[in-house]
Amino acid sequence: MANQTIILGGLPIAVASCDSAARDMVETILQNRGQQRTPQFITSANGQVLSMCAARPEIKILFEQADIIHADGEPMVKLSRLLCETALPERVATTDLVHNVARLAEEQDLSFYFLGAAQDVIEDAVANMKKLYPDLRFAGFRNGYIAKDQEEQVLAEINDAAPDILWIGMGVPLEQDFILRNRHKLTNVGVIKTSGGLFDFLSGRNERAASWMQKWGLEWAYRTWLEPKRLAWRYLTTNPHALLLLLTRSR
Repeated sequence: MANQTIILGGLPIAVASCDSAARDMVETILQNRGQQRTPQFITSANGQVLSMCAARPEIKILFEQADIIHADGEPMVKLSRLLCETALPERVATTDLVHNVARLAEEQDLSFYFLGAAQDVIEDAVANMKKLYPDLRFAGFRNGYIAKDQEEQVLAEINDAAPDILWIGMGVPLEQDFILRNRHKLTNVGVIKTSGGLFDFLSGRNERAASWMQKWGLEWAYRTWLEPKRLAWRYLTTNPHALLLLLTRSR
């Protein structure tokens, strides 16, 4: 399913469910193991990303170079049913996808590497995942604060660890830029998935909205209620713009 795309808000979005996306990732890893190939680059888009890409072409170029873009926004799913010939089956939120992949990784003996967030956050994220998935292998983890003169060493450490899946959480557009600058050096990695604020959720620092809010595309409202100073202006400006983009740049 991930090979099929539709245009939503101006970006090519994969027609995928969380389950099919996870299985596609695992299939790619198993096919490419030991081949020393450039890893597959998977990212996600939501309303904020659509708005950023329309306003800043240099960011849109980063997303267009990804191999797969998942829809991490419920409004994108609902509007795809009205505006596109093929509807998205569901939202592929990274906070859900990581669990789908972890279950398959246990079965196939695949390894994770977490890169991003502060050191205490990433440590807690790894510890919590190990509790949930005792048979999940971690090739390594590291905080996301990388000085320019440290980058080559970090890349070498990741390549030596040879994780099947590298999850990178640095925020948009830093994580996309980091991947595109460096993925050709990470030929021992199978798949690279951008992760945004995933590690804050896995560590327990942030909580997800209630399921009914997620279903109706209101997770942004819950996050704004929790962090009004940081997020209120962002959503007030990007949400209307994203809706306009979805209505006028989808097919």
